[in-house]
Parts: sequence; structure tokens; C-alpha cells
Amino acid sequence: MNPVWIIVIVVALLVLFVIFMFNRLVRLRNEVTNAWAQIDVQLKRRHDLIPNLIETVRGYMKHERETLEAVTEARTRAMNAKDISEKIEAEKGLMGTLIRLFAVAENYPDLKASTNFLALQEELASTENKISFARQYYNDTVYRYNTATQVFPANIIAGIFGFKAGTFFTVENEAERAAPKVSF
Repeated sequence: MNPVWIIVIVVALLVLFVIFMFNRLVRLRNEVTNAWAQIDVQLKRRHDLIPNLIETVRGYMKHERETLEAVTEARTRAMNAKDISEKIEAEKGLMGTLIRLFAVAENYPDLKASTNFLALQEELASTENKISFARQYYNDTVYRYNTATQVFPANIIAGIFGFKAGTFFTVENEAERAAPKVSF
């Protein structure tokens, strides 16, 4: 066989390999984006529930203004966060303030018996479960994507085309790991 043909075949195979790896990395990166969008949908749902929760609680917890303001400020930070890392940090802060809100609500028996409060608790608990599942899917997707961008020879293609590692949704401290108590 002619050496020119061998070179052409080798170059063609190499080009096909690069195209295959590039397309695989793009697919995985898009999966990460989609997985984050699923979390974002549930976070939006949580953000939409919080004003109703605060209004319901406000009538009963007249002396807990600081707690209510902290929840409102944390919600605002979470809604205004720009990139994934910033959103993750803001959501951790929001979760912490919600935990405090429900802990303070323990001191108000009339509030605990309120139909609106109970309905909002149930909605929030359901939303937290959905967020938890979405986070797990997101982290699994980031894991697959990061692994694909770090193994040889895909890491060379990832480096050439600027594929960056995804950010995991993690919890750093034990207080944040505790689920909010939403049932009384």
C-alpha cells in the first residue's frame, strides 16, 4: 500500500477520533447544564413559596422580625446569584435561615396549628425532596462530565477546546446537612 494512503488513513482516523471526543464532551457538558436547570426549577419553586410562608408566619411571630428579615434577605441573595458557584452558596445560606425559621416556629403553638402554615410546610417539604433528587442527578452528571474531561486522551481534547470542570453541589458543614424540620 502506498505510504501516502497510510498517512491519509491515519490522519482521517485521528480527525474522526477528535470529532467523536469533542461531541461526547459537548453532550456531557449539556447534560450538566440541563441537570442544573432542573435544580434551578425547584429552587425557583422554593423561592416562590417563601413569601407565602413569611406572610403566614408574620402574623403569629410578631417578635421574630430578625428571623423573618434573615429569610427574606437570604431568598433575595439566592434569587440574584449569577453563576452556579454563587447560587450554591446562596442556597446554602437560604437553607440555614429556613432551618432557623422552623426552629423558632416551634415556640408558637397557634402557628403550628395554622392550616396555611401546615400546607406551606408540606409544599416546602415536597420541594426540598425534589431539590435533593435534582442535586443528586446534577452531581452524578458533573461527575461523569469531570471524569470525561480528565481521563486520557480526552483530557487533551478538553484542554484544547477549553472544557472546564463542573462544580459539585456540596454541603460543607454539619449544620447545613441537617434537613429542616418541617413537621410539627
